[in-house]
Amino acid sequence: MTSSLLQIEKYKRGLMFDPRTKLFMVLTLAVFGIGGAGGESVNKVLPFVLLLPYPLLFLSGKWQWGLFGVVAYAGSDQFMHYVSPLLSGVPAFVALGSCAILNRFLPSILMAAYLMATTTVSEFTAAMQRMHVSEKITIPLSVMFRFFPTVVDEAASIGSAMRMRDIRLGGTNMAHALEYRMVPLMTCCVKIGEELSAAALTRGLGGEVKRTNICKIGFKVQDYIALAVCAIPWVLLVVDLFQGGIGGVFL
Repeated sequence: MTSSLLQIEKYKRGLMFDPRTKLFMVLTLAVFGIGGAGGESVNKVLPFVLLLPYPLLFLSGKWQWGLFGVVAYAGSDQFMHYVSPLLSGVPAFVALGSCAILNRFLPSILMAAYLMATTTVSEFTAAMQRMHVSEKITIPLSVMFRFFPTVVDEAASIGSAMRMRDIRLGGTNMAHALEYRMVPLMTCCVKIGEELSAAALTRGLGGEVKRTNICKIGFKVQDYIALAVCAIPWVLLVVDLFQGGIGGVFL
C-alpha cells in the first residue's frame, strides 16, 4: 500500500469541512433521498439538498465523479418527466425504477464517496471521540475508511495486469476474465483487511488508555452553512410529523 492510501493530501480536498458535518450530510441524504422520509413540503426542497454532493466533488478535484453524477442526475430527471409518460407496461416500470434509483440513491452514494475520499482516519477518529462514540463502532469504521479506497486501487492494478495479458471483456480470453480478476481481488481483500486492522491497533485504537490525537478539527463558516442547508428537511419533517402524524410522513 502506498502512502497516498494512508493519508489524504490536503490540497486535494477542496473546501474543508469538519467530519461531523460530512457525516450529517450523508445521514440527511440517506434518510430523505434513499429513505424517502417527509411529505410534500420536504419534497419541494429535496432536489436542492440532493444536489449537494456535486459541487463538493468538483471543488475536491473529483471531476469524473462529479461530471458522471450531474449527467446521470439531470438525464434521469429529464427522462422521467418527458420520456417515461410516453411508455407503458414493463418498459415504463423499468424506466421509472432506474430513474428513481439514479435520482435517490446516486446522490447519497456520491456523498458517502466524498466523505471517504476527503477524510483522513485521524480526522474521523477525532470526530468520533468528540461525539463520544464507542470504540466498538469507531474501530470498524476507521478500518472501513481505508479499506474501500485500497480495494479500488488494487482492483485497478489487477485490471491493468489483465489487460496486458489480453484478458478482458471482449478479448480473446473473455471466459477467464471474471475468474482471473475476482480470485486475486478476494485474496487482496483478505490481506488488506488484516493489514488495516493491525494498523488500527498499532495506532492505539482499542487500548485501555485514552488515545490522544494531534489532528485539529472544528466547525467553520462553511460547516455552519452546510449544516443549515441540511437542517431544512429535518425541520420540515418535524413540522409534517406534528401536522399529519407518523404514517403520513414515512409513506
